[in-house]
Amino acid sequence: MKLNLLSCDAQRPDRRAIAKCIAEISSDISGSLANELTGIILEGDAVDIEVDDKNSGSALRALRKLSIDYEIIE
Repeated sequence: MKLNLLSCDAQRPDRRAIAKCIAEISSDISGSLANELTGIILEGDAVDIEVDDKNSGSALRALRKLSIDYEIIE
């Protein structure tokens, strides 16, 4: 499943928790790339990631818990 991460609405976003979440739920993103993507999301730009279908439910819950807005592409 492909997700488009749109923005983070948290008052005080936890950069480390967001990067860790992205690295864990995505199928091919390393820790350093997750840190870069976190910065992009917090600046307000959208980011596309690929999530394994077997982890999709828990991935979406984790993103909602971190106040990350997303849309499902595929």
